Amino acid sequence: MSKPLSANDQAVKTLADDLWKEMLSHSPIWGTFLGIEVNDGALDDTSDAARLRDRAMWEKYSKAAKAIGDEGLDIEWKITRDLIAVGGSIAIEKDDHRMDLLSSVDHMDGVQTLLPQIVTFQDAKTPEKFAKLVSRLKAFPKFMDEAIERVHEAEKRGLVASKISTERLIAQLDGLMSIPADQSPIVTAANVAGDAERAELVKIVAEYVDPQIKRYYEAVSGSYRTKAREVPGLCSAPNGAELYKVAIRSWTGLQLDPKELHEIGLQEWADIQEEMKVISTKLGFGGSIEKLRDAAESDPTNVAASKEALIMRIKEDIERGYAEAGKVFGRFPKAGCDVKAVEDFKEKDAPAAYYFSPAADGSRPGTYYVNGYDLPSRFLHALAPTTYHEAIPGHHFQIALEMELEFLPDLRKHASHLAGNAYVEGWGLYSERLADELGLYRNEMERFGMLQGQAHRAARLVVDTGLHAFGWDRDKGVAFMESVGLPRTDAEIETDRYIAWPAQALCYKVGQRAIQRTRAAIEKRDGAKFDIKSFHDHAIGHGQIPLPVFEAEMPNWVKPKA
Repeated sequence: MSKPLSANDQAVKTLADDLWKEMLSHSPIWGTFLGIEVNDGALDDTSDAARLRDRAMWEKYSKAAKAIGDEGLDIEWKITRDLIAVGGSIAIEKDDHRMDLLSSVDHMDGVQTLLPQIVTFQDAKTPEKFAKLVSRLKAFPKFMDEAIERVHEAEKRGLVASKISTERLIAQLDGLMSIPADQSPIVTAANVAGDAERAELVKIVAEYVDPQIKRYYEAVSGSYRTKAREVPGLCSAPNGAELYKVAIRSWTGLQLDPKELHEIGLQEWADIQEEMKVISTKLGFGGSIEKLRDAAESDPTNVAASKEALIMRIKEDIERGYAEAGKVFGRFPKAGCDVKAVEDFKEKDAPAAYYFSPAADGSRPGTYYVNGYDLPSRFLHALAPTTYHEAIPGHHFQIALEMELEFLPDLRKHASHLAGNAYVEGWGLYSERLADELGLYRNEMERFGMLQGQAHRAARLVVDTGLHAFGWDRDKGVAFMESVGLPRTDAEIETDRYIAWPAQALCYKVGQRAIQRTRAAIEKRDGAKFDIKSFHDHAIGHGQIPLPVFEAEMPNWVKPKA
């Protein structure tokens, strides 16, 4: 039986539950991605009035959270209280600087990607549920009215995207407009009962969706296109230095200095190079990273024969991860992890891999998406560390388990990213190293692939800050990413991703360093009695945690073995 809540615990619980309900009611799209049916026949209201409504919501809840004192407050409710306060302050700060206008043109995750994503998640197999999907698609014209208004307002204020992101988006829209309605990813990927429903979707796409994509294309490819920023970093936007600070805090939850992050990235990159030289020596390449990399990339057996073969290899690695994880984890998530290829229409601009959480009710597993575009550049020796990052013991273990923690309020289960994403991405990157500890890599070449991935994330600190704080051009960013072993295709995709999402790339190393630092401190404290299972179970057993709280509380949670 759980202990009764103190007055302050109850106050935080009520606040969190009320905020969660309000947030979910404001975003039926988010509900669909979570597997929660909340007004599935509607799209989000993204009008200016809705933006002001959301701002008022955050002002109210953030103020209320800050008014709740520490007396009698359990640590979990303290984390929840602080999440509301910090998440609210970040949301308000982003609105102060109209960050929504900067993202009105986004080749990575913009409005053009929305409906094809929704239909893969929305269950529309019964007549009632199909009617909701139809209603949602018919709401797309109004949704796009609001999106196009933001494009015009961004242009007016000078808060425009980079030329690179703008041109990539226009190319995507060109591709979408060339697809006949009967071949639209909305039609082909929808979870519907049969051919009759798909035939109806073809008509709806032709009438309600395709004309809106054309309108959006016209809005972006006109005068907006001519005003897109030539210098890709935020430093070229009005008040750019301050915007980058806001972006850093939004993604990491921390106030960090770009120059210091840049230097950390360079040092980490240099340290990882030394580890790579050791493997090169072992494999007979005389310590030359370049020769080892050339050997890996010229080996015809190091490339999957097809997307299907790529996915089979990933599934094999997931099974290997499950088989060994019991050595360092005491608890596993109940949800399984599915593997899918990135959809054809967006694979050219998508990252190499990413993860979507399971449905909140357990009806849908977690999903690991892998990019099969330019398959000859997707080297198998680098595939396993990506799988351990995205799936097991990485994002799938952490995120799926978080959704199953019954003692957490729904706000903590589903919205802890409000205070930054560095813990989640840090855990993913930590998991790549943990896989090495578990002996999951088949050979030294796969370990080399893991180190390439670690160097890649260190390089992200360098390139992201280089672009947004120090005015690097795209070519300099791409060249630096290639220097850590990324193929040209991925180096371009990744650099353009950092351009579109300022500071997101900082989360990985910032989070990993905090987790490694915390583990080292507890290992030093406990010596031979250090309990690795306890450390990992607590590391992912409290949901997403702001990094300062993680470092402060883990020594209290992880006890030495008896």
